Amino acid sequence: MTGTTDITELLLSRIRDVADHPEPGVVFKDITPLLADPAAFAALTDALADVARDTGATKVVGLEARGFILGAPVALRAGLGFIPVRKAGKLPGATLSQAYDLEYGSAEIEVHAEDLTAGDRVLVVDDVLATGGTAEASLELIRRAGAEVAGLAVLMELGFLDGRARLEPALAGASLKALLTV
Repeated sequence: MTGTTDITELLLSRIRDVADHPEPGVVFKDITPLLADPAAFAALTDALADVARDTGATKVVGLEARGFILGAPVALRAGLGFIPVRKAGKLPGATLSQAYDLEYGSAEIEVHAEDLTAGDRVLVVDDVLATGGTAEASLELIRRAGAEVAGLAVLMELGFLDGRARLEPALAGASLKALLTV
């Protein structure tokens, strides 16, 4: 894969649409075929590792759960540390937590308090940017831990849900890179 068009075509060819999942009327973007293809997974990892290097990140945060699958190899490829941001109650020890609103209800995410420090520049990695709620909460959590947000990188952005517009204020000038927009 040499060009942007090549990687875009490769990634899109490995994402499967699943109609009516998880509920009628929703078209779920299934990335498991992409993960099962070593060439496509490597191309994705390389592209996101380039984003990490371009932003000057010192650590990668992966958002539960698919952000773990993508973020850990990105951190490894870029030579950076990896920090999981988990759902509340999943991490042992001292944590920082951040609550946020969902379409119906609320949720909370956590990070180990000692994993991020004032000298860190953090790239958040996830599979999909939808409404932006979880990503926005992670940016707040990173800043509360004393670290700087280097940016957010996702495999795909669901443009029709306007998550980018919601995140602009929270990014405060940090980059937002989506490899695909659907």
